[in-house]
Amino acid sequence: MTEPRALRADARRNVEKLLAAAREVFCERGLGAPLDAVAARAGVSIGTLYNRFPTREALIDAALPELVACELAAVAEQSLSEPTPWRRFATYLQGLCASQTGDHAISDVIAGSPHMSAALSAVCEETFALGARLIADAQADGSLRADVTLDDVLIAYWLNARLGQHAGPDADAASRRHIAILLDGLRADAATPLPSDPAHVAAAVRHLLQT
Repeated sequence: MTEPRALRADARRNVEKLLAAAREVFCERGLGAPLDAVAARAGVSIGTLYNRFPTREALIDAALPELVACELAAVAEQSLSEPTPWRRFATYLQGLCASQTGDHAISDVIAGSPHMSAALSAVCEETFALGARLIADAQADGSLRADVTLDDVLIAYWLNARLGQHAGPDADAASRRHIAILLDGLRADAATPLPSDPAHVAAAVRHLLQT
């Protein structure tokens, strides 16, 4: 079997510039950002971009999964260091929402962008598996209301993503205030009956992920 030929120095530099530009542009504009903008930021032609990365998914998978995984792992580590189930859940929710308002690529990953790649989906599934565990733990000790589901939290991420996209420079401050209000409503000792069945929320999440 023949070994793949190593890239020439100039081709390697173009790849490095494209990856750096992709990280910047996707962070600023989300996973659906025009690839022309990535090529322009890298200082290469769109043909060069497609020659190296024939699809958007190929570029996203080359540029982002490791960075996104590191960011989400930091949120997970901080959450798990908290002393109580409620604090672990609250820190997790606050951390993911803060990551969303700071980086539109991460926001798209958490909120379920139609441009999600396979590698990013795997990172996201691991993050949501932790979320489900933290929800269960906080419900088991009675601090989180028993009728909350992971889908309820996913809708919070989707709404927070829209806030980050459209609220301008005050998005982070507005998000932190909104999440603080949300967390007060999620406490078991403040719970009032919810007006609809969890199945409706699950159906809404499925619809959001298809749009």
